[in-house]
Amino acid sequence: MVNVKKKKSNYLYFVILLTFIGITGCSSNFKKINQTDTALFNINNSYNPDNEIEHYITPYRNHIAKDMDSILAYNPITQDKSIGKWQTNIGNLFATSTLELCNPIFNSRTNKNIDFCLLNHGGIRAIIPKGNVTTRTAYNIMPFENSIIVIGLSGNQVYKLTSYLLADRKPHPLAGIKIYINKDETEVLNIEIGNKPIERDKTYYVATSDYLANGGDNMTFFKESDVRYDLDYKLRRLLLDYFSKKDTIPNITTQQIIIK
Repeated sequence: MVNVKKKKSNYLYFVILLTFIGITGCSSNFKKINQTDTALFNINNSYNPDNEIEHYITPYRNHIAKDMDSILAYNPITQDKSIGKWQTNIGNLFATSTLELCNPIFNSRTNKNIDFCLLNHGGIRAIIPKGNVTTRTAYNIMPFENSIIVIGLSGNQVYKLTSYLLADRKPHPLAGIKIYINKDETEVLNIEIGNKPIERDKTYYVATSDYLANGGDNMTFFKESDVRYDLDYKLRRLLLDYFSKKDTIPNITTQQIIIK
């Protein structure tokens, strides 16, 4: 009978012995550090990596600055979102330009027209000062990457939209719609879209931002609709295109929310 346990033990001892021999044999190849040498080196400003980086990026910075400060149009009066209760000149400009430039795109793709535009007051991040309008102006107004979405809303949903505006009490940019409210500013009396009375069962196409289309600023009425078209058109790009088309930026003071 073969003693398997004993053979395994002998094999284990043999492996340990080989390992020990290998370690002691290799130890003779290790080198020991017996001495270190030191020296002093003079450090001065003859080479500065920051200067090299600055030299590299300066042409690019100058090119970008030239593009950003290129004059696109002239603005005869300061446009400011803080001046106005129910509408502001910059808000009117923002909504009007959106409607003007987006409708041809939407029409060419769907054979339909955009009825009105609603954007958000908080999305305007700067004034347009009196004077030259540049590329930088558009970036200051709209620093975000928001795009235009067209939403289909029924007349009843448009009433929800106007009730929201009345309750929120901010001069959100509007164009293409007139909202008549009572003297106490607590009730929507009448709505006109395209200078025609609203029809509750009709579908109206509203240009807005992707932020609002997804319920931003609590505009949840947009999320109720399954009818939406992404124009793949950035709001900033739209502003740049609009400024480039205009020699002088208009001062639009049209009332969109009217007290009766």
